[in-house]
Amino acid sequence: MEILLVAILVAALLVGGFVWWRREQAAREARSLADVRADAQRWYERLGGQVMNLHGDAPAVRQALVDAAERYNAAGSQLEQAGTVQQYRLARETALEGLAYARAARVALGLDPGPELPPLAAAQGAGELTKERQVQVQGQTFKAGPQPGQDTPYYYPGGRYQGRPVPAGWYSTPWWKTALGAGAGVLGGLLIADALFSPAFADPGYEAGYQEGFGDGADAGDQGDAGDQGAGDQGADYGDQGDLGGADQAADFGGGDFGGGDFGGGDFGGGDFGGGDW
Repeated sequence: MEILLVAILVAALLVGGFVWWRREQAAREARSLADVRADAQRWYERLGGQVMNLHGDAPAVRQALVDAAERYNAAGSQLEQAGTVQQYRLARETALEGLAYARAARVALGLDPGPELPPLAAAQGAGELTKERQVQVQGQTFKAGPQPGQDTPYYYPGGRYQGRPVPAGWYSTPWWKTALGAGAGVLGGLLIADALFSPAFADPGYEAGYQEGFGDGADAGDQGDAGDQGAGDQGADYGDQGDLGGADQAADFGGGDFGGGDFGGGDFGGGDFGGGDW
């Protein structure tokens, strides 16, 4: 009888311990979800403030603000549908990408760009352009450089095109968008990338940025099967984000509804915009 009572007591303690552990785990998950949701919402609201307050007629300014507004709308949609930590992180990434475009618009306006932003995951190892470039591809001229200009009104915050790193900078056409890639599709885009980022330009940052990205990929590959699985999931998610962010969507600033909240003064967050120089 005593053995039976002891067994019942032990079972009760085990059940109670398991219930307590599950409650603690659920509480930790809820706190983590609330934290990432608040972080994503914070960057989203800052982006809204920038989109509402920045205006300009120069082509580079208008285009950067169009791209910023597109990311603002995309981030808002993602936040509405998000229910997991990863989904909120993707919404944060979209908002940060929009702020990168807003920061570029400030540069084109001749304003202080403000503190640098946290690095974009998609731009890791892509670097930045440090000198002007001009190439001929399939009979067309393509230009790129570190500063906005009449011939380079399209800003790109850095990322990858068909697996190849594309540095942050200003371009004559958004060739990384397949639908606009000089009418030549993926093949044309790759040819443009090969020509623009050839070592023949003797840009010392090219090799540094490329090696940085290559080294990051090698380090990720050494993490083993578990690391590969995690990296694959993350890569797929950011790939989805890239597709959404890179879509060529129209934006009407006059009719757009960016209100509904107090977006503050449009301050930028801390961190590093990062990437090796090109």
